[in-house]
Amino acid sequence: MKKRNRFVALLLLTILLFSSMGVTTKDIMNKVNLGLDLQGGFEVLYKVEKLEKNDKITPEIVKATSKTLESRVNVLGVSEPKIQIENKDRIRVQLAGVKNQNEARKILSTSANLSIRDANDKLLLSGKDLVQGGAKQSFDQTSNAPVVTLKLKSAEKFANITKKISKQDPNIMVIWMDFEEGKDSYKKEEQKEKEGKQPKYVSAAAVSQEINSQNVEISGGFNGEDGLIRAKQIADLLNSGSLPVKLTEVYSTSVGAQFGQDALHDTVFASAIGVGLIFLFMIFYYRLPGIIAVISLSAYIWLTMIAFNMISGVLTLPGIAALVLGVGMAVDANIIMYERIKDEIRIGRSIKQAFKKGSSSSFLTILDANLTTVLAALVLFFLGTSSVKGFATMLLLGIIMIFVTQVFLSRFLLRLAVNSGMFDKKFSFFGVNRKHRHDLAEGLGVQDLKSAWEHINFVKLAKPLLGLSLASIIIGSIIVLMMGLNLGIDFKSGSRVDVKSEQTLKVNDLKKELETLKIPSENVIVNGENPKMASVQYKDPLTKEQINDLKASFTKKYGHEPNVNTVSSEIGKELAKNAIKSVIIASIGIIIYVTFRFEWRMGLTSVLSLLHDAFLIIAFFSIFRLEVDVTFIAAVLTIIGYSINDTIVTFDRVRENLHKIKVITTPEQIDHIVNSSIRQTMTRSINTVLTVIIVVIALMLLGASSIFNFSLALLVGLISGVFSSVFIAVPLWGILKKRHLKKANGKLVVYEEKKPNEEKIYV
Repeated sequence: MKKRNRFVALLLLTILLFSSMGVTTKDIMNKVNLGLDLQGGFEVLYKVEKLEKNDKITPEIVKATSKTLESRVNVLGVSEPKIQIENKDRIRVQLAGVKNQNEARKILSTSANLSIRDANDKLLLSGKDLVQGGAKQSFDQTSNAPVVTLKLKSAEKFANITKKISKQDPNIMVIWMDFEEGKDSYKKEEQKEKEGKQPKYVSAAAVSQEINSQNVEISGGFNGEDGLIRAKQIADLLNSGSLPVKLTEVYSTSVGAQFGQDALHDTVFASAIGVGLIFLFMIFYYRLPGIIAVISLSAYIWLTMIAFNMISGVLTLPGIAALVLGVGMAVDANIIMYERIKDEIRIGRSIKQAFKKGSSSSFLTILDANLTTVLAALVLFFLGTSSVKGFATMLLLGIIMIFVTQVFLSRFLLRLAVNSGMFDKKFSFFGVNRKHRHDLAEGLGVQDLKSAWEHINFVKLAKPLLGLSLASIIIGSIIVLMMGLNLGIDFKSGSRVDVKSEQTLKVNDLKKELETLKIPSENVIVNGENPKMASVQYKDPLTKEQINDLKASFTKKYGHEPNVNTVSSEIGKELAKNAIKSVIIASIGIIIYVTFRFEWRMGLTSVLSLLHDAFLIIAFFSIFRLEVDVTFIAAVLTIIGYSINDTIVTFDRVRENLHKIKVITTPEQIDHIVNSSIRQTMTRSINTVLTVIIVVIALMLLGASSIFNFSLALLVGLISGVFSSVFIAVPLWGILKKRHLKKANGKLVVYEEKKPNEEKIYV
């Protein structure tokens, strides 16, 4: 009766867990901070440059500029803006959910340098003469029209200026915002005003007499609702302070609200399908442990989102992909343990014995497999851009939650089920057929079990396949050198415009529209699967004015605000440099870790197989001319972190088989170890990669188009990862070990016998 209470406890805990999820999930999801790619918004990276030749860009000036930008963002009324200083002379501003992106760009980049000049553009007063915080938007007492009032530091100085202007011809006092020497002039802007266009100056008023006052009123030019908004903006900008520097956009991206909503809907739907298929697979293949896995995986998603909210994370499209990918990795942790439990049952252990032995034996394997992914995720976090950092954050958080839910919760729940006694001798509940069980008295170890792959000689197959891999690398290298990569604007420079319409788009119509806007492009592509979407690319970055005109025109004509990404050549080169650095650092980190945990030959061959996987992805993208963007690097590093899992699990089995032999005297023993280790872990390798592939294919087919290439790179890498683990990493280790044997004169002592108070020594 006491044992059965454990099963009751399992049921109650499951009910409590799912009830908690049901009650809190809606609130948790409502609190999630969506990134600008999911709710629309604007991101810009400014380079802080000198305003005048003799100026210096100091950390204090950059910090002051950042604070000024922050006060301007408050004017826009954006909730939870993100402004951060990068690389000492750059400031990144992220405004998720901002409604008027053109207005945001204008307010942020405006220097807010006010100047008062005469009709000949001679400077008479500057922003330095204003009382800080003294600008106000109010209304004229007579006409009730919007006006801006300023307070000057010196009434006497203003009196002298107005007296001087009153005697000139024309007697015009011109008030400017951000007057550019050599480019702006009153006469040119006056002509614009006569033609019915908006002049650049704020106000141009006649002065007939001396004005002895500290107060200046700017009136006229603020007609209608737009005029009221403009008057308020000018007052707010002046109060926020002028920028002591010049801000140059080196990177910017803007996402229309509809694009964000569609991307969120599609990716969440794809994720739900992928996760649902994983749940069905686990229940079908692993039976009772599979049901436990579904419970713990549900808890994994729920707890990861709670933790993500606690650290005030911002969820992006790559972040959702990382969460779903994390489900695949969490499944991996379960499969490692479940396969080991099945093996222990097959050699004759009872359900309870098999669970105890399987859970303890698999712990270090799971730890090793996940820590290598942590290395790759950390590299992504420290060297990646903002969207990639979001992916890395979710990946790191997911790995922590894997240990909370899959290593501890999953084992606790399965222990309750096993110790309840209800499943004693019910081996089918664990996916084991009675006919395949041995008697424990036979003295077999899990290494002695025959697998479904027993008839395959992997060592023999590896030789031609290694040659094939080498040939593919050589051919791939030639193709990459000849054709290069189809680099997106992330790695070069230029602008990309994504257009969405309510009607079918045509290339010629888009080209004509762009010519009208004086920003023609020959690189206009209408989406073949969805002709209501199109993309336009420019080799040179569009200017702020061109982006503003394009957004206004296309929003009006097509009903949706287009996405515009702009990258300078400086940032493109930097991203490419960081990408190469990321791969090198991740590879070195994995070599060190695997060498520490196993031996240097395993570390070296592991990294060679990973570089093989990375190169195959690169060659694939080169051959099929797929665009390489910043998320491509995230995919490559994820594969480097993830596919090592499979290699480590196989090497872990190699180590167990070595322990059993203790002394190697012939090359045939090494071949036997390689073959046995691969055969014993092959089912696990296929199952784990299959669960992740299910998710990746769902994201490819049903997710947002912007992460298609990311998902495709993952798919190629996952398939390549299984191949490289089986036919490159472990067989190459076997070749190196044979050379080691030869140098050791035909005898390798793998383990010495354990003496009292001594540990076994691995050679």
